[in-house]
Amino acid sequence: MAAGTIRSSDPNPERYRTIPPKRRFSRYAPPEKERYRINDKIRVREVFLIGPDGTQVGAVPTTEARRVAQEADLDLVEVAPNSNPPVCRVLDYGKFKYEQKKKQHKARAASTVLKEVRVRPKIDTHDLQIKINRARSFLEEGHKVQVTCLFRGREMMYQEIGRNVMLKVVAALEELARTEREPRLEGRRMTLLLSKR
Repeated sequence: MAAGTIRSSDPNPERYRTIPPKRRFSRYAPPEKERYRINDKIRVREVFLIGPDGTQVGAVPTTEARRVAQEADLDLVEVAPNSNPPVCRVLDYGKFKYEQKKKQHKARAASTVLKEVRVRPKIDTHDLQIKINRARSFLEEGHKVQVTCLFRGREMMYQEIGRNVMLKVVAALEELARTEREPRLEGRRMTLLLSKR
């Protein structure tokens, strides 16, 4: 019997109906909410106007501000909605949005991240070299690197061995990194902070 057909003698005809699967996600992403109100969307009576050349005109009626923007063939953009009266600028909205996005991207890219490389007092030379290479790659990407030496149990009695391991890391990276914070003990871990020269 084909799916979707119902037998007349069946007491439960609903079990033969095929139900289309529910869609989990919308095919289209919702439109991004505008952060700034522009032109006719500004519905207050009076605004503090900043002209197209950056001069402060002062408090003017919104209709007058719209007229100034139309004469300059630009947009009236509300840049500070919480002030009293709201601050509006006459500018090219497309260019303004592009510059805002560029600033956000630059701020995100410029932020340095603290990366951590962990070593142990009894680390093998090959393993230490791998850790040094990882720290070098972090430094080349522009991040700060915190080298942490972990002490377990009786290793606390031999802190000098851990300090020597950390000094080997500093010596291996001295042409690329500078020591921002010397090795210091905090509980059962010794930390050292390196940043790019």
